Amino acid sequence: MYRKTMELTISEFAKLHNINKRTLHYYDSIGLFSPNIKGENGYRYYNLSQSIEFEYILTLKNSGLNINEIQDFIKNPTPEKFILLSTEKEMQIDMQIKKLKALKKALKVKRQQLEICNTFETSKIEIIECQEENLFVLPWDFLNGSLEEIFSYMRDSWNIHQIRTGIGRYISNDKILKNDFDNYDGIYTHAIKSNSKKNIILKPAGKYICCYHKGSSEYSSQIYKKLISYANEHKLKLVGYGFEYGMNTFAISKEEDYIKQIMIKVEY
Repeated sequence: MYRKTMELTISEFAKLHNINKRTLHYYDSIGLFSPNIKGENGYRYYNLSQSIEFEYILTLKNSGLNINEIQDFIKNPTPEKFILLSTEKEMQIDMQIKKLKALKKALKVKRQQLEICNTFETSKIEIIECQEENLFVLPWDFLNGSLEEIFSYMRDSWNIHQIRTGIGRYISNDKILKNDFDNYDGIYTHAIKSNSKKNIILKPAGKYICCYHKGSSEYSSQIYKKLISYANEHKLKLVGYGFEYGMNTFAISKEEDYIKQIMIKVEY
């Protein structure tokens, strides 16, 4: 009974540590980790006490060390060597966490946009309350620039995580009121970090008139004219910028399914 408790077959040891037994075969073949008990029947067994040692190996592996690095440390472990390894890997893990948080935020933004797309009414104008938000912005000449140039511009100025959250266009209300709808001020993206002060504007909290349009992206001027008429009818003053944003470009295959959101801050 004591032997059955302390001695584990390769299958039992693999199950205990939730790994594939082929991993144990491989570690044994390269001399990294082997069973330390040989039974009377000639079979080799892992001792239960080896579990702690094996978990240390898994910790090193999960920290990103390759097999050679793990072998080198296991053959000659020292506090100094472990401190050096762990400090380096902690920094790498922090970078991975930062990237994963950015990816999670981008996915959340995309999901929320699609949820809005499932509930909106085409061409209906409404007043919505928006929270304060930081936007990364870049000036861009939409009349003369190409799509390839604009992507390269965004990639070099921001980072790929910012691009993945989605790109919109913004235009001053002075231009909107002059019916100069094609002369946008630039592009923007929802800031997923707040420590940068470069090329950033504050989208202020407050009330915005908002309209959604489904179909071709070529009808922005018509939407802006509707928003101007709505503001005049309800005695609202347009302030700041108009913000134009494709809500579902990443999840459609036909242009007629494209949904655009346009909003402008207003004051009574």
